[in-house]
Amino acid sequence: MLTVRIKLAASLLFTLTAVSLARGRWSQESAIGFLPEIPKTWDDAAIATLEVPLADPVGSPKHVPADYYYEIPVRPIYKEYPVYALGREPPGYMEWLKQQEPVVLWDAKGHAPPLKTRADWIKAGEMVFDAPIAYGGLFAGFPGEVLYVRQPEFYSKTGTPVAADGTVPFYGYVVRTRGEIQVGILACAMCHTRIMPAGAVLKGAQGNFPFDRVFAYNYRYGGGPVQVARFLERLLYAAPWVVSSEASPNIGQESLSDIASVHETIPPGVIARHRTSPFFPAQVPDLIDVKDRRYLDRTGLQQQRSIVDLMRYAALNQGGDDLASYNGFVPADFGNFKTRPDPNHTGGRYSDEQLYALALYIYSLKPPPNPNKFDAVAARGQKVFEREGCARCHTPPLYTNNKLTLAEGFTPPPGADKNYNILFISVGTDPNLALKTRRGTGYYKVPSLKGVWYRGMFGHSGWCATLEDWFDPGRLQDDYVPTGFKPYRVNTYAVKGHPFGLNLSAGDKQALIAFLKTL
Repeated sequence: MLTVRIKLAASLLFTLTAVSLARGRWSQESAIGFLPEIPKTWDDAAIATLEVPLADPVGSPKHVPADYYYEIPVRPIYKEYPVYALGREPPGYMEWLKQQEPVVLWDAKGHAPPLKTRADWIKAGEMVFDAPIAYGGLFAGFPGEVLYVRQPEFYSKTGTPVAADGTVPFYGYVVRTRGEIQVGILACAMCHTRIMPAGAVLKGAQGNFPFDRVFAYNYRYGGGPVQVARFLERLLYAAPWVVSSEASPNIGQESLSDIASVHETIPPGVIARHRTSPFFPAQVPDLIDVKDRRYLDRTGLQQQRSIVDLMRYAALNQGGDDLASYNGFVPADFGNFKTRPDPNHTGGRYSDEQLYALALYIYSLKPPPNPNKFDAVAARGQKVFEREGCARCHTPPLYTNNKLTLAEGFTPPPGADKNYNILFISVGTDPNLALKTRRGTGYYKVPSLKGVWYRGMFGHSGWCATLEDWFDPGRLQDDYVPTGFKPYRVNTYAVKGHPFGLNLSAGDKQALIAFLKTL
């Protein structure tokens, strides 16, 4: 039973990513190639100061020591094959896949891609970005050999988008044993790939994979018992020090259908990732230009002081933070949530070299060509932006001041401003993500406005699908129906806070939005 639980929980260790230079000099290009000095991902002193303390510091994680971390086996990266939507596969594709031998591309046993130039490292990093960390579905009812991604109802019930070439780039087929085709899941690409309106694939952007709706599909049709669903919900979201476990209320009483229904309320572009809550989810971040961000996560949970911090962020989000103790609660302890498991039973990790390549790849990402031109209307909008003081928080050229703002009701501890860049104001948005979850620091970071033209689901929990919705003053009213995320069992919901720009004239508002879409 423990093995089953380990497999299930490993399937749920979400991915994102992390950044930069640590010991020594910057990697350099020379006559003999690119010579990186690979920083050490898990350094005890650095890990101890990496995260901003939680709003209630009693819950702040105590991470595992470096000697434990480096005992965790390095997971192998296998060759992947495209997943096609049903009816879009090349003739004989599945039969051809069954004839393929397993191919390990990168592991700790001597397999590795070419790594002679910076371009080689970036290409290898893309391989890590695309690599799954688990296989199959989330329950025993969806083992790897049951290819649910080939079932028509999977698409009709989840709304999973398909690229112009018929592929489903959030997944990959993997052959680890000849004749057995498995669905690879939970790669970085699963959350950070966006299919654009014309069907082009944009890697690293705010993804539009309907993660929670697929999660609900697994709950409803995966064949797992409700006890397993409750167990997984606790693993992912429980914050036991929060009064009444408000991050995931009634987890011990909800039916399987109710748990699935909670996740079905969360639209693409928003995710109830681990350490948040399906009641207080987070907008999926855009990783393009992430190298310019000082804080990672909507709540500014992790500092980004150099590229190695991005590597650490990836390591934590691929399972490292589930090994931590949150006031005695250890998510990765699949028995009683109290003790850390043996390193060999943790789901694996990536090597420092793989994480470094991943971070280089993410730093290399570029935005797509912007179809919105800076015309007379946008020029007027820029003047509105300047006149209204938007640049105080969204400061050019990054269009963020890289500061933390206060969640409503939170008072920072004395001296916090000596360690963190804090703007001592609150914009009045919903405070629950910042106060009642395992990512809740008491702050929200000031987001960058760059790339808002291709993003959606605005606000830290993604309540408004478009900029037009975000600047609609009607969203402040109790009878408002959000166009993005709306909490479970709620028909109307006031999206309060951040009132800036709501009282502009129609012309000024149109111009401001036109300007923002050029960024």
